[in-house]
Amino acid sequence: MTRRFPRRSTSPAITLSADIVDRLHGLLPRVGEDVVAAIIAEVPSYQDALAGPMGGTIRTAVGVALGGFLSIASGQGAESVPATPEALEGAYELGRGEARSGRTTEALLAAYRIGARVAWRELSSEAVAAGLPPEALVEFAALVFAWIDEVSDASVAGHGDELATTGRVRQRLLERLVRQLLNGATTEVLDDAVERAGWPPPTTLTAALVPPSQVSSVLALVSQDTLVLEDQSAADDATLLFVPDAHGHSRAVLLRTVEGRGAVVGPAKPWREARTSYDRAVRVREAGWGEDTEAHLVPLVLGADPEARADLRASVLAPLSELRPATAEKLTETLRCWLLHHGRRDDVAAALFVHPQTVRYRMGQLRELYGDLLDDPETVLALTVALG
Repeated sequence: MTRRFPRRSTSPAITLSADIVDRLHGLLPRVGEDVVAAIIAEVPSYQDALAGPMGGTIRTAVGVALGGFLSIASGQGAESVPATPEALEGAYELGRGEARSGRTTEALLAAYRIGARVAWRELSSEAVAAGLPPEALVEFAALVFAWIDEVSDASVAGHGDELATTGRVRQRLLERLVRQLLNGATTEVLDDAVERAGWPPPTTLTAALVPPSQVSSVLALVSQDTLVLEDQSAADDATLLFVPDAHGHSRAVLLRTVEGRGAVVGPAKPWREARTSYDRAVRVREAGWGEDTEAHLVPLVLGADPEARADLRASVLAPLSELRPATAEKLTETLRCWLLHHGRRDDVAAALFVHPQTVRYRMGQLRELYGDLLDDPETVLALTVALG
């Protein structure tokens, strides 16, 4: 496929004679090897890279680039300078390969600068020896370095495109991993998804539901391995983040990070059980209870099955069912305070804003209605849960 690249003007100010071009063509294999050797010596990230298959690719790219340069310099490609398809395509693919190898554009451009220096030194010496007038060296230098700029631009474009493509692919794999976590996938499926995405599994994951407008600022302050899913319908208009290893002291840091941002943070759970953290965060967010789900464990437990709790409440309050509603309400609240304050009469009175004698009277009524059941541990537990 032919690609279009941003162009620099490389129309030659000079045209090399056929004799000079022939001499330079014969020099190209040696120049290519010298360029590669100089890159190995001067750019640390290339010291081991040029020995294997990638080394062959780079040597080929150098040869194609130099050959394309001579084609331009000889005037053969003067009308088609903006195309130079072989050299530019080779440089583009070289940039993509360098991105896949993990090398930066800085390293890539350093290699080009070194290559330009070596190529200019050797080609200019040979060109002069072959009859190029010394006064033409300035134009020759401009042609060499303009050509290097051209092919390096193509390589940078390839490097950027590869990173963008790789990033999109990895993001899709990470989103798939999040969905598998939410859907309760098996250990084998999750481990395979982790390997495919190249994601380092942590000890725990913590769900955070964050308003979309706050996601970027939160992501800037948490682990770069945080998983993100934007379109999880159960979270309404919130974006789901799964933050790695935000347990122990790190939880306080995460809570400070989201403070005031309208987020909800679930509990830290073993990473394969992250769905539990998400579910809890959703429940607290729907209830509007605040940022930290772990500050609301009692209401979460009591509200886990509202219908069952209503049935339990009706069952344990059955002895009050024959009373007038106002009386039943007063005794119910007194019984609740009595349970919560472990029967301490003064504390119960203070909580109800009544006289301790009133508490004594009401508890007498309750003991008449419940009998020995108020001393039965199972009944006390049922009453505590129902009235908590």
